[in-house]
Amino acid sequence: MAEEQSSQRRPSGGGQRLRTPRRKKRCPLLEDKIDYIDYKDVRLLKQFLSENQKILPRRLTGVSTTMQRRLATAIKRAKQIALLPYN
Repeated sequence: MAEEQSSQRRPSGGGQRLRTPRRKKRCPLLEDKIDYIDYKDVRLLKQFLSENQKILPRRLTGVSTTMQRRLATAIKRAKQIALLPYN
């Protein structure tokens, strides 16, 4: 029975698919030459929050790894001081 299932399996890959080459995401903070993320800059921090006030992952925002860490600490500080809501 196990041999029958493995032989009936379809080959992966399927048909021919044309893929468009993906553009590499650039860090929006490094492009604007922002080296320090101020926790009091609420307008900047709100761009990286979802509707539920959660921090967006870097795969969605395109922020570099080091800036994502700095961004997370700045958002957490702003939430502690009540500049941003927790929700």
